[in-house]
Formats: sequence, C-alpha cells, structure tokens
Amino acid sequence: MVCLYCGSRTEVVNSRPQKRLNQTWRRRKCRACDAIFTTNESIDYSAAIIVKHKAHLESFERDKLLISLAASLGHRTSAVADAAALVATITQKLLITAVNGSVDVKDITNKAYDVLSRFDTLAAAHYSAYHNDTPQL
Repeated sequence: MVCLYCGSRTEVVNSRPQKRLNQTWRRRKCRACDAIFTTNESIDYSAAIIVKHKAHLESFERDKLLISLAASLGHRTSAVADAAALVATITQKLLITAVNGSVDVKDITNKAYDVLSRFDTLAAAHYSAYHNDTPQL
C-alpha cells in the first residue's frame, strides 16, 4: 500500500483481526516520510459471493440486505446500526455455507430470517411478511 501523504511504500507495523466486523485493522508506517496511519481491510462480498436467482446469476449486494433489514428493524432507535451488525453476521454465515462461492436467494432470506428471529421477533415477523421464501410464523 502507498502512503496517503507522500505516495511512497508503507509497511505494516501492527495488525489485528476484528472477528465481529469481519475486518482486519492495520497500523501502517511510511518508509519515506515516517507518517503513521490506520487502515481497515474487509472482503469485497460482491466478488466473493454469487447469488443464484432463478435462471441467472448476479453479484451479492450487501446494501440490498442492509436496506431490507433496516426496514424490518424500523421500530428500533438504532435500526441502521443493528442492521449493519446483523448483515456482518449473516454474510459470515453465508460464506461458510456457500458452495463454490455461490448462494441461492432462498438461502440468503432464510439465513437472514434465522439471525433476525434470534435478535428481534417483531422484526423477523416483518421480514417474513415481505419475503416469500422465509418460514411463516
């Protein structure tokens, strides 16, 4: 990686995995100007997971899942923050169950419903009402 201040090469001084966010925190130091800065590296899920939707394939879009969960969690004061944390959990579970990097849409909605039902039953009922593939309460 290059330095944001002078454009020279940098080296990693410290690195820590953040399992909850599925990221890696790194402290970097520039070899030329000795500037120190922090980066957070995460997986690009649009390249890692392919969604099978009926007869065609499409890239996984984390934002679609986030918007859907945030709408279901709308009754909570921290709906967006809660949805972001749940999306991280759901995508991590999807990566474990993905076959050759592909996941069926039905699997995404079922996994989202399972995680959501453990977190907030009202939100799970709302999510189930708008997604036909989820189990009915």
